[in-house]
Amino acid sequence: MLFISGQVPADENQRVPPDYPSQYRLAWANVERQLKAAGMSFDNLVKATIFLSDRALIAQSKGLRASILGERTPAITIVLTGIYDEKWLLEIEAVAAA
Repeated sequence: MLFISGQVPADENQRVPPDYPSQYRLAWANVERQLKAAGMSFDNLVKATIFLSDRALIAQSKGLRASILGERTPAITIVLTGIYDEKWLLEIEAVAAA
């Protein structure tokens, strides 16, 4: 089992995109990087918890998630909450199994 702690929408230089779709894709790219480091891929993903800063972002999330995960259907939990850095619109925790 691989437990991936909060992946945020910041790149290796701590730059954060201004818009939600770009932040969403970047946070998932950071999840994917952690999976690859453990010799895994999105195929191993069994659960993700997505923390959102605003309820209005939920509608965009489903389509974005499908564009990233394709036909994969891990368990997804969405939590509305304040996020540590005000620039971040989301944070993703994930669990994968080999």
